[in-house]
Amino acid sequence: MRPYVPLLFVGLGLVVIVTGLGGRGAGIGGGAALVAQTAAVALLRPAVNGPQRPFMARWLGGMAIRVLTLGGLIVVAATHQVELPLLQTALGFLGVLLPLLFVETMFLK
Repeated sequence: MRPYVPLLFVGLGLVVIVTGLGGRGAGIGGGAALVAQTAAVALLRPAVNGPQRPFMARWLGGMAIRVLTLGGLIVVAATHQVELPLLQTALGFLGVLLPLLFVETMFLK
């Protein structure tokens, strides 16, 4: 749990920022991005110093987690547009996920 604390703090800070900028929908999208990124890092972390084949398999699994989370979020937002605005939700997801992807290598050490 300890190596994931900085990731969670940075992610929660980003969720607060996107919620302030985009509202409730952006906050929900950002929260989903934080969960997806944490799961992807947890999947990849054990294989970082291992052979290339398991590393690439876990990296691809992490990318699948992110894409499936975004797809599910879009489906829910598209079917419940009154409660969850589609554009705000998608932008909140990307607003949290993209910065976390840029600093992902810091959380894998």
